[in-house]
This record gives sequence, structure tokens and C-alpha cells, in this order.
Amino acid sequence: MEKYKITIAGLNRELPICKINDNLSIAALIMFNDVELTVAASGELLKKCPDFDIILTPEAKSIPLAYEMARQSGKPYLVARKGKKLYMHDPFSVSVKSITTDSKQQLWLDSNEGELMRGKKVLIVDDVISTGNSLNAVIELAKQFGAEIAASACVLAEGDAANRTDIIFLEPLPLFEN
Repeated sequence: MEKYKITIAGLNRELPICKINDNLSIAALIMFNDVELTVAASGELLKKCPDFDIILTPEAKSIPLAYEMARQSGKPYLVARKGKKLYMHDPFSVSVKSITTDSKQQLWLDSNEGELMRGKKVLIVDDVISTGNSLNAVIELAKQFGAEIAASACVLAEGDAANRTDIIFLEPLPLFEN
């Protein structure tokens, strides 16, 4: 398998290059089993982020990052779930289509959890921002609860996202044409 070499938070990594379609491939950042990278990237992102009250992340590969940023900052975090759960009271949802997912998905948040964001400065956290679709969906969900968006942060900004001035990121990540 072809790999892309990158340095993130001072750590060298080789990301597998995965085909998305006939025209496009991406280098996949998988933080689930990389504790060293998760801890280092969290610390570096926190140095770049403005003051915030709570972290919100979409359910997926960014959960370890959000957890570690919450642990290091001492601030709470919430996860916008990919499915409606039985325990959810009066849940809110938004639709999202991600570059790494074949179909449109829903992100759900329990209204009681959402109320924790009301009037608070929310830091949106994701592992990789590419098209911005997931980011926009999470922002929309937070705003349904009257949250103020403190910033949007990610480890890697993929493709054109690296040119955005409205996100905080550690490193750019190219897209690969097939």
C-alpha cells in the first residue's frame, strides 16, 4: 500500500493512501490506536485555540482527539452521534455528507446535552477537515442550542481546506489525483 509521509506535532507518521473514487485518493489519518499522536496533537491544537467552554465533535475518528483535548484543558466535551440513541431525550439532528462516507448521514445530539452549550463558547474539533461538510453540520447543531462558536480546529486540513482562514489546523494534507 502506498503511504504519505507527514510530520504532525513533531511526530513522523506514514498515512495509508486510500482510493475514494476513480479520480481521487486521500491519505487516511487514523488516530484511534495512536495515543502518542493524539496526546501531542491535542497539546499543539490547544496552544493555537482561543478560550472556550466546551468541545463538540462529530462521532468518528475525532473522539480520541476531543477526549484528550478535554482532558488536557479540563473542559467538557460532547459527541454528535451518527445515530439516534434510545437514551436521547428530544434529540436534534442535522444532515451531513462527508468525503469519506458513501451516503448522507444524520448527526444527533440529545437536547439535555445540547443545553450544556447554550450561551457557551464551543470549540468544534475534528481530525481532518476537507470539504467542510461535517464541520458545517456540527456548527449548525451547536447553533440550534444558542452556542457561540469559539473556533473550529483539526489536526489536518485536507486539499483546499488548507487555504481556509476560519479553521485552526496543525498541518496541510494534499489530495491525490488518480
